[in-house]
Amino acid sequence: MTAYAHFLSPIGCLRVEGSAEGISAVQRVDTKPCPTGPIPEVLKPCIQQLAAYFRGERETFDLQLDFGDAPPFHRRVWNLLMDIPYGHTTTYQAIAEKLGDKKAVRAVGQANRHNPIAIIVPCHRCIAKSGDLQGYFYGLDTKRQLLELENPMSFARQGSLF
Repeated sequence: MTAYAHFLSPIGCLRVEGSAEGISAVQRVDTKPCPTGPIPEVLKPCIQQLAAYFRGERETFDLQLDFGDAPPFHRRVWNLLMDIPYGHTTTYQAIAEKLGDKKAVRAVGQANRHNPIAIIVPCHRCIAKSGDLQGYFYGLDTKRQLLELENPMSFARQGSLF
């Protein structure tokens, strides 16, 4: 049976879903106010780890994940995303090359776009080969915010002199 809970994060209200099989979704929802209520036991570790991540106290997640019936290609991409270290980025091109098909850049982007387990499967760490931020389903401001949290020296916005 799938359980769900909500968590108010710095990027907005996150809905977390999962079961004994693992976490199946972490998605931002436009619910205001963010619902509160009891957190099912099966989701408590995920909520606790997300809270620690946003406080800057956690760099990796130790959770069982459930990708359900996701296509094998998407699963391969998501597994490679989880190998990207905290505070670092890679490119869609580099992921495609690791998969053995340098022409699969757009397919890698589509797999990122369909990632159901945001933040834990860190698709925000994948950028264009030009170094530009590109293609985050919650918007580039949110992608930048997550990258700033993880690596403020590389991704902080420049202040204005005037």
